Amino acid sequence: MLHTAKKIRPAGVIAALLLSLSLSACLTGYLEEDLKKQREQLEQQNLELARQRQELEALGAGKQLQDRKQQECSRAFRDYFDKAQVATDREQAISLYRRGLEICPDDDVAHYELGRALADAGRFSEAEKSFEAALKINPDFTEARRQLEAIRKTR
Repeated sequence: MLHTAKKIRPAGVIAALLLSLSLSACLTGYLEEDLKKQREQLEQQNLELARQRQELEALGAGKQLQDRKQQECSRAFRDYFDKAQVATDREQAISLYRRGLEICPDDDVAHYELGRALADAGRFSEAEKSFEAALKINPDFTEARRQLEAIRKTR
C-alpha cells in the first residue's frame, strides 16, 4: 500500500469546471464592462479635445483680428489723428478725426478730440454725439463727461 491514489469523483471535477467557467464568465463580464467604461471615457476625452481645439482656433482667430485692429489703429494715428492734433484749420482737423475713426472706431480719445473740435466750431449736437461715443467706449472718461454736461447745460 505504498501507493494510494485518490479517487477523483466525476461530480467533483464537473463542479470544479463549472465553478471555473462561472468565475471565467464573471471575469469576462467584468472585463467587458471595464472596456466599455474605458471606451466611454475615451469618447468623452475626444469630445473634450475637439472642443478645446475649436476654442484654441477661435482664440487664434480673435488674436488675428485684434492684431489687425491694432495695425489699423496704428495707421489711423499715424495718418489721421496725429495730423489732426497739429492741424491749424478746424475743419481739416474734424475731417482727419472722422477719417481716422472710420479706421479705428474704438478710440475714446479720438472721439473726445473730435467732440472738442466740433464744439469749438459751434456744432454742438455733433460734439455731443462724439462725447457720448467716447463715454460709451470709456465710461470713466471724466473730461468727456464734463464736456458733454457743459454742452447739455447750454441748450
